[in-house]
Amino acid sequence: MKEATRFEPPESVAGAPFWAATRDRRFVLPWCVACGRPHWFPRDLCPHCLATELEWREASGRGRVYSVSVMAKAANPAMAGREPYAVALVDLAEGVRMMTNVVGIAPDEVTVGAPVTVTWERLGDGRHLPLFRPSTAPGTMDSPAPPGASSRSNA
Repeated sequence: MKEATRFEPPESVAGAPFWAATRDRRFVLPWCVACGRPHWFPRDLCPHCLATELEWREASGRGRVYSVSVMAKAANPAMAGREPYAVALVDLAEGVRMMTNVVGIAPDEVTVGAPVTVTWERLGDGRHLPLFRPSTAPGTMDSPAPPGASSRSNA
């Protein structure tokens, strides 16, 4: 059997702070200083108010599955050998939606509305790709994270 591979997202100038944080498995989001709202994906200006003063803030790493598709065949040749896998849109606790994979559960068991928590997959260049796994512990969106909790995962 062929060894499973992973599509490794390219870096951009706008996304550099995000990818730098992932090297330490820190989950951060861009926030607009002018309107105070987060957004996803990284870009040079706020999609809400078009301001250009942005900052990166730690995010909770918690969310809920908004939508999910099970990929029986790899949509990208770089994902060959991982099928089937779950591609999901996750609504993060901070109010933004992110496309990701849900892992740690059979792909056909991922359900809309399920609480999820960030986990990490190491990429070949030292970055980590944020993925999500089912949440069943304190700190899910149904309960606040304990004081001092981090968005880091040991997975």
